[in-house]
Amino acid sequence: MTMTKKIGVILANLGTPDAPTPSAISRYLWEFLTDPRVVDLPRWRWLPLLKSLILPSRSKRIAKNYQAIWTEQGSPLLAITTQQQKALQAYLSARNINAQVEIAMTYGNPSMQSAVDALVENQVDKIIVFPLYPQYSSTTTGALFDAFANALKYTRNIPPFEFIHSYHLDKHYIDALAQSIKVRLKPDEFLLFSYHGIPLRYENQGDYYRQHCKETTIAVVDKLGLTENQWGMTFQSRFGREEWLQPYTDEFLISASEQGIRKIAVVCPGFSVDCLETIEEIDEENRENFLHNGGETYQYIPALNAEQAHIEMMGHLILQKLQ
Repeated sequence: MTMTKKIGVILANLGTPDAPTPSAISRYLWEFLTDPRVVDLPRWRWLPLLKSLILPSRSKRIAKNYQAIWTEQGSPLLAITTQQQKALQAYLSARNINAQVEIAMTYGNPSMQSAVDALVENQVDKIIVFPLYPQYSSTTTGALFDAFANALKYTRNIPPFEFIHSYHLDKHYIDALAQSIKVRLKPDEFLLFSYHGIPLRYENQGDYYRQHCKETTIAVVDKLGLTENQWGMTFQSRFGREEWLQPYTDEFLISASEQGIRKIAVVCPGFSVDCLETIEEIDEENRENFLHNGGETYQYIPALNAEQAHIEMMGHLILQKLQ
């Protein structure tokens, strides 16, 4: 395929603080947690609580976690997303696609505004927004769409655009995920699929995120040929006091030995890039929980990150949008 028109691709993720410091994390969390898509409590009640109690304590605590995983290229999320950007740019160029791939974060930097401005300034003929969220949720994909729309608010000439809503059952995604698991999973390991949670209330209001997670899990399980007693599905990273989607990952791992599960491998299919929630929460904190409560071996299976199969999956979805 040879294309003369210039295509703009926005590879988008949630976001990351600019530095592993309490002040930088506080700024990032403020932007993140004031988004009504994420926390929809009444502003008059939520914002004072967030500013006076949550941010001061949480920023200091999280700073220590970020400092432990920070790299010379910045946070792992930004460093790996940059690898994805370069690999995807090369993939499209090799197929004679005149494309400009930009990174954007819903919160923090590089911002969605900077990505959109760069593409509009270069007069791309079409923009393809690629949220790195295989499973749709209003808290992630929905919030990212809002950021994209807001970034175009003052643009007189809005280019045609495509927004990839979800790809939780895309064949190339399932194949890449299944293969990544297959080469790492040991025969005697229980496979746990852990997804980022959302408040149960959001599901009751119509967010079908859990259904997407289930469908991804079943597709991968079928591809791997696992039996019912060889795998499970849980939800992690809950925040606050209200009920979130269950079962909870941390509680499952603490009690797993009581169910006869002594060897476990954990994969997080909803994370396209390894970040604080996978590196610190899953690979460190929950590893400790499992091993200190009767577990014998624990393996974290990394996100697809910049693996070639992952880049090819992204390229395939983008090429579909160009047909």
